[in-house]
Amino acid sequence: MAADDILWRQLLTLSRRPDLTLQAQLRGAIAQAVLDRRLPPGTELPSSRRLAEILGISRNTVILAYDQLTQEGFVAARSRSRHMVDPAALENAARAAGVRPDAPARRPDWAARLTGRPSRTRHVTKPVDWFNYRFPFVYGQPDPTLFPIAEWREVVQLSLRSVAIRDWAGDHVDADDPLLVEQLQKRVLPRRGIWVSPEQILVTLGAQQALYLAASLLLGPEKTAAIEQPGYPDIRNLCRLFGARVQHLPMDHHGLRPGAGLAGCDLLFVQPSHQNPTTVTMPLARRQELLEAASAHDVVIVEDDYDSELTFVGEATPALKALDRDDRVIYVGSVSKTLAPGLRLGFVVAAPEFIAEARAMRRLTARHPPANNQRAVALFLQLGHHDAAIKRLIAAYRERAAAIGEGLRTYLPEFDFRLPAGGSALWAEGPADVSMNVVAAAAAPQGLLFDPGAVFFDRPVPPENVVRLGYSAIPADRIEPGIQLMARLVRASRHGGRQAGVG
Repeated sequence: MAADDILWRQLLTLSRRPDLTLQAQLRGAIAQAVLDRRLPPGTELPSSRRLAEILGISRNTVILAYDQLTQEGFVAARSRSRHMVDPAALENAARAAGVRPDAPARRPDWAARLTGRPSRTRHVTKPVDWFNYRFPFVYGQPDPTLFPIAEWREVVQLSLRSVAIRDWAGDHVDADDPLLVEQLQKRVLPRRGIWVSPEQILVTLGAQQALYLAASLLLGPEKTAAIEQPGYPDIRNLCRLFGARVQHLPMDHHGLRPGAGLAGCDLLFVQPSHQNPTTVTMPLARRQELLEAASAHDVVIVEDDYDSELTFVGEATPALKALDRDDRVIYVGSVSKTLAPGLRLGFVVAAPEFIAEARAMRRLTARHPPANNQRAVALFLQLGHHDAAIKRLIAAYRERAAAIGEGLRTYLPEFDFRLPAGGSALWAEGPADVSMNVVAAAAAPQGLLFDPGAVFFDRPVPPENVVRLGYSAIPADRIEPGIQLMARLVRASRHGGRQAGVG
């Protein structure tokens, strides 16, 4: 029996009730499937002959059922032999029953049932088709021209060998690919000055899951979380999701300023390598000061080492975890951000006690990240492809960052900014009377995308004159014309929204 035949038999199961004719049973099955929206309006039904064969009943029974359903407004005839669910079937049924079609009588009150509304939190958004925009100054998205296609194809093919498939095809429950853990332990983490044992490493579904695990295990209604201001919006969203109080700590050109604000805090989220959104890199002295303050106030630190590999000048500053002598730093890293964000592969490094509970929590939500991706990334690291890919990204990103800086100096000299020392974005501040929210709304229809900076502040009236310009996805030759267009839109917004000369 064909797959479609099986589906129709399951969808239109006859009740076989002795008090109902087969025709009545079929009519009821079709009508109920329509009302339950399992047969959407416009769905083509099998011919009477075919449906009779599928259900093992006479063709006349099907013909009579279709005729009756047509009269009742459930079915519409497409031709003498073909029928479909009437496009107005739900309205027809509701009208006959005297009810509204969009208000089922016993539908739960979901607004009252939901204990949380994460969809209502403020967060960074971008169109799903951002790649179709001419000037995508978007953050955290890849440039496909920089993707190491041949190298990735090689490791995927290696991971598809029968021996490798045996290793990753099964359900690992809560275990990670041992080769990936080994590569993280011996190749990736030592470059950040981190030397740990395998039981201190957990692979995650991107850095985001690592942050979630930390918040879920360490925060609650009686806890206080310290976060950067401005900072990554979904950090504060996570803190509030678990009922924690949020303490904002100020930033300067050296990053987070530790001090009295840490008193009474239980957990600190910080991005010292390339802070999101300001891209500031915290110098070594500030990192040591932060660790001393955290120790004095007994604060656990979650270090999101975002884009640490993408350092343009000199060597990257050692991670906080590398300087940590109290085992109070939970280090969060990602492999996929420098390869392909869609891979969703990150990792967390922490005390064995924390890792054991994080592993158990991960098992409850996702068991483990896809094992085939883990093996492919492990091979990518082992064969040295990741090192070569990082070098290509650094060269491309350094050029693009410089182009954005030159464009701002030329076309928006009134904007204040610092060229980043690495990473994949530049943060700029315009005059107080500029609203980058307004500019962004006018820019999108003209193919220009960027992140207005207000969303990174947790204030009743956040500043609107700041902007984050990502350069990981935009080709270098589109940067100058993109900044030119942004400058024209800024000028227009400062003159009452007049669009003269913009286009």
